[in-house]
Amino acid sequence: MIRSFDFKQVIAVRADLGMSVGKTSAQVAHASVSALEKCRKHNPTWAKRWLQIEQRKIALRVESVNELKALEMRARKLGLPTAMVKDMGLTEVPPGTLTALGIGPAPSDLVDRVTGSLPLL
Repeated sequence: MIRSFDFKQVIAVRADLGMSVGKTSAQVAHASVSALEKCRKHNPTWAKRWLQIEQRKIALRVESVNELKALEMRARKLGLPTAMVKDMGLTEVPPGTLTALGIGPAPSDLVDRVTGSLPLL
């Protein structure tokens, strides 16, 4: 039996940018959808299982671009699907700013190895 806590997706967002709630929400959405699409291509079983259950998503905060990049590297080393969001710069941040990182959907225990110590957004 698949339980809702067996798979999850985490979106890490840069707190140092001071984005508005609306901008942050858009970046989280971009990261979530993009990471799901990568998961569908590279690990369709994980994507299917996550979509069949409650599509658990958790938004977490990081304090810098370096922390965001380090998370991406750790996630990739574990074979987790990732999607880094690079903003177009049309509203609140300069073009090319890295704003958020989607990790998963993937087994919760693997995701927790990368993001388990991060605070909630």
